[in-house]
Amino acid sequence: MEARPTTATEPEPAQAAPQPRPRRSGYRRLPVEQRREQLIAVALELFASRPPEEVGLDDVAEAAGASRPLVYRYFAGGKQQLYEAALRTAADELTGRFVVPPTGTPSEQLAAALDGYFAFVAEHDAGYSALLRGGSVVETARTTAIVDDVRRAALKRTLRHLGVREAGPRLTLLVRSWIAVVEGASLSWLDEGRELPVDGLRDWLVDQFTAMAAATALHDPQTAEVLAGLLALEGPRAERAERLRAVLRSGDS
Repeated sequence: MEARPTTATEPEPAQAAPQPRPRRSGYRRLPVEQRREQLIAVALELFASRPPEEVGLDDVAEAAGASRPLVYRYFAGGKQQLYEAALRTAADELTGRFVVPPTGTPSEQLAAALDGYFAFVAEHDAGYSALLRGGSVVETARTTAIVDDVRRAALKRTLRHLGVREAGPRLTLLVRSWIAVVEGASLSWLDEGRELPVDGLRDWLVDQFTAMAAATALHDPQTAEVLAGLLALEGPRAERAERLRAVLRSGDS
């Protein structure tokens, strides 16, 4: 049988080898808890720098060097769950700073507690701002409760510092109002670029408490008793005690 003649054909073009999909910049495998903490830290930064409703999970994933599915793996509830987890983390750390040292005069102890508080504010300004600034559309009863938990902890520990077990309404109002002053002063300090030296701001807040307590003492026997006890512990020659005595004398006149 006669062989068929072969015909020349053009060689088929070589198939290009599939290119590997580029990985996200900065991606690396992390242990589960470490990755979760990283996502929360990144979310805190983003939620503080922009309104939370303008931050998407893609933004968090990109900033963390991760993928959107990976973010959902840790936070199945999406951005709302991540937002609440970020707030809770900031709240827990901030509450841990409400520590009053066992030694020193009352004003020195209060100043030391504020030092710890402002150390947190300075180190975690984004988280602090995200914790305290409200009005977002992602704000819910749960996020409000997280912020309220911080304020209740501050109230409880301040009253403990004052040696009060059962505070009446006026003393409670005094402490709550002073906590609001501390919060407002802290946010203003951050907004204005930390221009005011932190030790000056701290001393001003201690004096604010003294002045507010003196004003409340004029209307509330319990506060007057607490204030008299603090004054006795300050010592007769303490500069702040002398200023407090002057405030009390002016109130009696």
